[in-house]
Amino acid sequence: MRRAKQELPKEECEEILNSCTSGVLALAGEDFPYAVPLSYAYSDGRIIFHSAVEGHKVDLIKRDPRASFCVIGMDKVLPEKYTTAYKSVIASGTVRIIDDPEEKRSAAVTLGKRYAPDDPGGLEKEMESLDRCLVLELTIDSMTGKQGRELIRNV
Repeated sequence: MRRAKQELPKEECEEILNSCTSGVLALAGEDFPYAVPLSYAYSDGRIIFHSAVEGHKVDLIKRDPRASFCVIGMDKVLPEKYTTAYKSVIASGTVRIIDDPEEKRSAAVTLGKRYAPDDPGGLEKEMESLDRCLVLELTIDSMTGKQGRELIRNV
């Protein structure tokens, strides 16, 4: 990272990944980069998300599984300074479709509990349609977090 003073420690990057509920997955498109916002769960150094069984995102992942994932954990406009106070994380790695039924179910449960932790009955009902979607995981090879200079000045 060019501005080392702005780099966030790994623990803070993980806190951001654990606290946020959406991010942007970036893939290598055929003619141009493809970025898509999605819901996710962060668990054990991997980002779990789901998808339709087919579509542009799935085609691109099958063609080239390398990806990056960006989450903005804080973004406060400071109009008087013409800047923002922000924190963000970018994780890069490889996406794979989880094929093993038990592993797929376990990952889907992790994702479901992230969004509805107090509804085990509803989650069980959702699991009934698991065969109609893909569950994917981005295994993180590298991760960097950054905060705006204004946050450093206020510390």
